[in-house]
Amino acid sequence: MPPTVSQFKLGPASLTEALFESLRARIINGEIAPGEKVTEQRVASEYGVARPTAKSCLERLTNMGLLRRAAHKSAIVPQLDESELNDLFFSRTTFELAATAHLARARLVSQEMERAQTTMRLAAERQDFAEQVQSDIAFHWALVHGLRSERLRRMYEMISGEIHLTMGQYAAHRRTTPTTVVAEHDTIMAAILDGDEPAACEALAEHLDRARDRVLAQVHEAAEAH
Repeated sequence: MPPTVSQFKLGPASLTEALFESLRARIINGEIAPGEKVTEQRVASEYGVARPTAKSCLERLTNMGLLRRAAHKSAIVPQLDESELNDLFFSRTTFELAATAHLARARLVSQEMERAQTTMRLAAERQDFAEQVQSDIAFHWALVHGLRSERLRRMYEMISGEIHLTMGQYAAHRRTTPTTVVAEHDTIMAAILDGDEPAACEALAEHLDRARDRVLAQVHEAAEAH
């Protein structure tokens, strides 16, 4: 039966934004599992919000790819298959290589990128998986933000939900030592600061190739288990 009182408390910020961030984090970290339904009634009941607020949030999550909804069906948390994952990483690499090349030519490492990397290093030391995922997301968004291109930002946002979903759902960070991804980010940042565009792009491409391979390894293991 649905709870009679709200289970999850929201902060004083914009209610819709706080609701969105809470649900986004729960989906990314696997608390709401692939295939699980996320209905307006469920969200309204769990958080103690009005149905229109829940609906607005679910629409935003669906637009980002963190939920999928077929006609006349409830929204569910998707699970991408191998072909979708390969296409996602191809698209992601295309965007992020363009950003990295631009930043290397300008020798620009933003404070946003540095903050994300510091947070990720501390999370790796604590072996805090959820925080590693969030700071990894922030690092890669910082690459795109560094271009200061509103159009590229909007285009990247179209796939960002699926990127975030994949990072959390497949727990790729747990398939390597906690400091490995931090070291890969350090290599990218160092090449950008040196103004070495080929090295920065190579480091970024290798970083994303390793991430893709870790995700696909998880997919293959799951398929073999069934």
